[in-house]
Amino acid sequence: MLTITHSHEAGTLIEGTAKGDGTAEILKRTGWRWGRSIATWFVPMSRDRMAKLHVIRRTVEALRTAGFEVAEPEIDDTPRAAAVVEEDRIVRQAERVEALEAKVDRKTADATAAWDRHMADVGRLPEGGEPIKVGHHSEGRHRAALTRADRSGRRGIEAHNEAERAADRATAAASTTASRYNPITVANRIEKFRTELRGYERRIVADVYDSERGYIPATDEQKQRRAEHYAPFIEQTRDQLTYWEKVRADQVTAGEATNYSRETINAGDAVKIRGQWRRVARANAKTVSVETGHSWTDRAPYAEIQDHKAATA
Repeated sequence: MLTITHSHEAGTLIEGTAKGDGTAEILKRTGWRWGRSIATWFVPMSRDRMAKLHVIRRTVEALRTAGFEVAEPEIDDTPRAAAVVEEDRIVRQAERVEALEAKVDRKTADATAAWDRHMADVGRLPEGGEPIKVGHHSEGRHRAALTRADRSGRRGIEAHNEAERAADRATAAASTTASRYNPITVANRIEKFRTELRGYERRIVADVYDSERGYIPATDEQKQRRAEHYAPFIEQTRDQLTYWEKVRADQVTAGEATNYSRETINAGDAVKIRGQWRRVARANAKTVSVETGHSWTDRAPYAEIQDHKAATA
C-alpha cells in the first residue's frame, strides 16, 4: 500500500515504495524526486507550502492506473509560524554546510593520496626520460610503468577537481543564510509578499465571465467562497510579511539598512546607490529616478539607497 502525506514541516512524501517496483518511473514523470538524505521520494518545493493538489491527484491516478494500491492522501495544510520556519531553515543550512565541509576534507585527502600514488608511479620510470627500447626485454615493463603513471596522473587531476568543486559548494552554502538576510533582499521579499496579498484581494472580488454578458461583478456568495479558499494562503503570507518586516525594522535600528522613502527624498537631492553618488531627478512611489548624465534616468528601489544629502546641503 502506497501512502502520500503532506505537512508543512516535512513537505509532500510518499511511503511504501521499493527499489525496482516500478514506482520510480511514474514518480519521476509526475514531478517527484528521490531524497537520498531522507531515503524517500518527495515533491520539490513542497516544504512549508500549501499542498500541490494537482501533483498529488496526478500521481495517485498514474499509480492506480499502473496497478498500484494507493491510500487516500493524508493532507495537513496547517502552516508553521514564519519564525519557526526560518529558524528551521537556518539549522538545516548549518548542517548542510557542516556536511559539505566534511566532504571537502575527504576529497582533499583523496586528492593528496592520489597525487602521492602518481608521484610514486613517476618515480618508478627510468631516469632521465629514457625512451622505450623497442624489442628489448624491458619494453613491456617500461610501457606498463608509463601506463600506470598516466592513469594515476589522471586520477589525481580528477580527485583534485572534485575537491575544488566540493570546496566551491561549501563556500556557496556558507553564504546562503547571510545572502537571504541581506537588507536589500529582505526589502525585496517584503514587497513580494505585499504584492501577493494584493493579488489575493483582487482575485476574491474579480469579475466573473459570462458567455452571454461578458464580465460581470461576482456575487457575494462567489466572493465568500473565494475568500474561504484563499484564507489559508492569505494567513500564511501575512505571517511571513510580519516576520520580514520585523527583520527589516531590526536592521534599520541596527544601522544595517536604510529607510528612505518618497517622504524623505526630493528632486535635486543627492543619493548614494551601489557606491556612487547620483542626483535625484524624481522621487517615485517605490523607486527613485536619478540622473545619468545622458537624456535618460536610472531607477532604483529606495532600499538600495546607501546615503542621502539634501539639495540644500
